[in-house]
Order: sequence, then structure tokens, then C-alpha cells
Amino acid sequence: MPLTGHCLCKAVTYTAEVDEPAITAYDHCDDCQRQSGSTYSLVAVVPKDKLTINGPIKSWAGKGSSGQAVHRLFCSECGSPIAHDPDAAPEIIALKAGTLDTEIKKTLKPTVEIWCASKLPFCQEKLEKPFQGMPE
Repeated sequence: MPLTGHCLCKAVTYTAEVDEPAITAYDHCDDCQRQSGSTYSLVAVVPKDKLTINGPIKSWAGKGSSGQAVHRLFCSECGSPIAHDPDAAPEIIALKAGTLDTEIKKTLKPTVEIWCASKLPFCQEKLEKPFQGMPE
């Protein structure tokens, strides 16, 4: 079953013709924190030649630790990040796993954390009061 997903407004859709990601990781790099607006980005790495993206995509390129460009793809309508595409690893692309279809992302099993040098110190803490939804 392929991996499918979409942006928040559904203008951008994608399909990766793979049964599962090659790697599912918590990416703690500073750029992913900024792009996601959160403490890390959950990424699902797939072969780039197996991915088809449809819809209005924009790209912004920053410099990765390799000195080469990392292209960050996002929906030009709603701004949802879709993937990052590093020139240093041209055979892969890292999908932003939160954009996968709901039933697919429920099956993900992250196996690694990357860029832990940038991991925020409070990410290791377990909070005493977890809420299933918004507190009332």
C-alpha cells in the first residue's frame, strides 16, 4: 500500500510508491524546529524516485551541515511543510510525517532520533498532567 498524504488545505497531495518509509525519525535540527514551529519534525524518508507530488508547491533552499542545499517544499496556498530534499543525499527525500493520511501516520514507528545535538533539553521530561485533548 503506498504512502499518501496532503497539506492542510488539501491543495497539495502526494503518493510514495513504497510500503513503508526507509526510516522514520524524530529530526531535532534547528531548521526543522523552525519549519515545523515545534521542538522537532517527524520525518518519513522515502526514495525520491518513488514520490509524486501534485499541487502548488513552493521551495526554499537553505544550506545544510554538508554545505550543500536543503530544499524545503511547502504548499504555496496554506504553507504546510511537505518535505525536505537534501542535495547531499539526492536519492532520498524526507516527508513531513504529519502530512501523511491519518490512518497511515498512526502506523508509524519512529526508530531513530537525528540531530540530537540540537534537541531541546525539556524534550526528555515527562509531564505530570497529560491531557487527551484540550483541558477544560
